[in-house]
Amino acid sequence: MKKINSRRNFIKTIAIATTASMVSCKTMTTSKYNKAKVVVVGGGFSGATLVKYLRMWSNFALNVTLIEPNDNFVSCPFSNLVIAGFRNIKDITHSYSAIKNKYGVNIVKDKVSDVDFAQKKVKTLSGQIISYDKLVFSTGIDFDYNNLGSLSSSEMQNQIMHSWKAGNQTTRLANQIQSMKDGEVFGISIPKSPYRCPPGPYERISLIADYFKKQKPKSKVIVLDANEKIQSKGAIFSKAWKQLYPGIIEYNTNAELIDVIVQGKKVTAITDFDQIKLDVLNAIPNQTAAQIVLKSGLKLINKKWAEVKWLDLESTNIPDVHISGDSLFPAPGMPKSGTMANQHAKVIAAALLDKIAGREINQNPVVMNTCYSFVANDSVVHVASVHQYNAEKKQLLKVNGAGGLSKARNQLEVSHANAWAENIWSDIFS
Repeated sequence: MKKINSRRNFIKTIAIATTASMVSCKTMTTSKYNKAKVVVVGGGFSGATLVKYLRMWSNFALNVTLIEPNDNFVSCPFSNLVIAGFRNIKDITHSYSAIKNKYGVNIVKDKVSDVDFAQKKVKTLSGQIISYDKLVFSTGIDFDYNNLGSLSSSEMQNQIMHSWKAGNQTTRLANQIQSMKDGEVFGISIPKSPYRCPPGPYERISLIADYFKKQKPKSKVIVLDANEKIQSKGAIFSKAWKQLYPGIIEYNTNAELIDVIVQGKKVTAITDFDQIKLDVLNAIPNQTAAQIVLKSGLKLINKKWAEVKWLDLESTNIPDVHISGDSLFPAPGMPKSGTMANQHAKVIAAALLDKIAGREINQNPVVMNTCYSFVANDSVVHVASVHQYNAEKKQLLKVNGAGGLSKARNQLEVSHANAWAENIWSDIFS
């Protein structure tokens, strides 16, 4: 118990220190906060964190609006456990009620359809016009089906789940897997990097293999990875698969999905080199920033991700517009993860409050990341990193020697992973 408690205390101490470095004197009430309007688009890990902290750190003086179409937030982290039947969707679903009622955020249940940067106004699908002084896109990802043949049709997308946005597709894929007969074959395609949560597909593979091992021992998982190798925690995943799931997982590299054929209840996954017969296919498409970000006129990198100034995550070409979370192009070694999205939000919250109050923003922001991955329902690994702003390179760069990777999968970190989830959900939604 001493090891667990000491580790938790260490994590809490580091988190408090990092937050304190962002906050400084942000909680001082100023009349300037009462006059400013901040609009945040998207209520995921980053957007929901941001609106809460803007209200808290301004002593509830700042006018904050969240535009979010969903009634509840469903967490992508831990959704793989739901897909594999080890958790329930209710376990990862959280209400926005505290953000609205406790923190006083104005929530508009809608989607943004257009933005007028010159007039500082956003338009929603329902026709509402909302003005802002500062605008933040925390809009997550969208999917690029352009090179996936028949999967570009909405009809096919309704049959072949990606389940890379947690919610309805999470439960639908779980139902497909649980309905499989023993001996049937599950396939998963992984897009080229970068994509949301680099270890996520490999965790999903592991957990489904764990489910098969226990419930359908004759079934197999066939992996079609468009990348040359496992993108995160590769040595640990490879070793775990050999030790835990021999004969269950077939892993193929440089196997990019280019088309799908559905005939009755059977699916054929087509790559450049092969055609694979499957009973269930989980096709994770290539990913981009949300469409509203792509079409808005913000400067992009690779025509897919928003470019930001890393000191405050402001757009490089549109003033008073910031981007956080998965829609931005990551700094070197920075994953698209829930923890990092939460950290982005706090950097932006601190910077916005400084700017609105007429103070100099923090010139040395520091953010941390921790990603836990289940290689089995009772075995977990983690990777952690610290990223500090480098004024010369104008980047958030990894701090050498900080963070680290689990030496091996272990049962002890199951409790750490569960604690991480409860802590970050509480940090956002309580």
